[in-house]
Amino acid sequence: MALRIVFAGTPGFAVPCLRAAAGRGEVVAVYTQPDRPAGRGRQPAASPVKVEALARGLPVFQPENFKSAAAREQLRELKPDLMVVVAYGLILPQSVLDIPRMGCWNVHASLLPRWRGAAPIQRALEAGDAETGVCLMQMEKGLDTGPVLLSLATPITAEDTGGSLHDRLSLLGAEVLEDGLKLLRAGMRPLVQPQPAEGVTYAHKLDKAEARLDWSRPARELANRVRAFNPWPVAEAELAGERVRIHAAAALDHAHGRPPGTVLAAGRDGIDIACGDGALRLQQVQREGGRPMAAADYLNARPALRGA
Repeated sequence: MALRIVFAGTPGFAVPCLRAAAGRGEVVAVYTQPDRPAGRGRQPAASPVKVEALARGLPVFQPENFKSAAAREQLRELKPDLMVVVAYGLILPQSVLDIPRMGCWNVHASLLPRWRGAAPIQRALEAGDAETGVCLMQMEKGLDTGPVLLSLATPITAEDTGGSLHDRLSLLGAEVLEDGLKLLRAGMRPLVQPQPAEGVTYAHKLDKAEARLDWSRPARELANRVRAFNPWPVAEAELAGERVRIHAAAALDHAHGRPPGTVLAAGRDGIDIACGDGALRLQQVQREGGRPMAAADYLNARPALRGA
């Protein structure tokens, strides 16, 4: 059975899902956020999803929202069987969810009901979760509350960052969507599994202010933040009187008895900073106006730290 699919998404995370949905020529239109100012010149820039859609010759629509009857009528005229929504950036009202014949599917980057909301990838890392994954969900009016249709899990490794996990989950999202679409084409619906009431957590949107590290916190907590906030907004902290951004760090179980923020050691392996519990070894840092560099290279510019 051929499907008429409307795809709605905006950032790079959604592009593999668009490719999966459009693989058989079933996507009849793509919705994405209006072009936003970007770069140093602050010129309007197309979203990654728009770029991909135009490259495929797909019609693109960019309403600010669906509050107007005209926007909803435009969608209705496309006669969609299914609307696939991936990181679109708009909460869809019930009047929109009801338009596609089979409703709306959402690909969400967590194992629901854990980490509903805007930043599930970063919050899973920040919390020190051992695994995460993606869910294909039947959308309803609540925030990521709909029943789960399919899911795929992946372990979170010690080397994972917000960037690496984003990229892996993006591909897993395309995989789980493709599995769901195969079932629909075969005339079958994925099994609807209501989310349990237990285990609900919310992944609140990232705020740049969160990136400022407080040395009085446990080292393991700070290490998780460094990983979660790479590549954005990037953790930052005071290092011996200089504000630096921290791109990579590791927690050490080190009983030091020194005030938080004290440089305990500095050498080829990194710069060890006293924390409220343990120590944080800075492995890659960035000075203001500079580029990320290994801690050993940073020490070449601040050799006095080696004698700490």
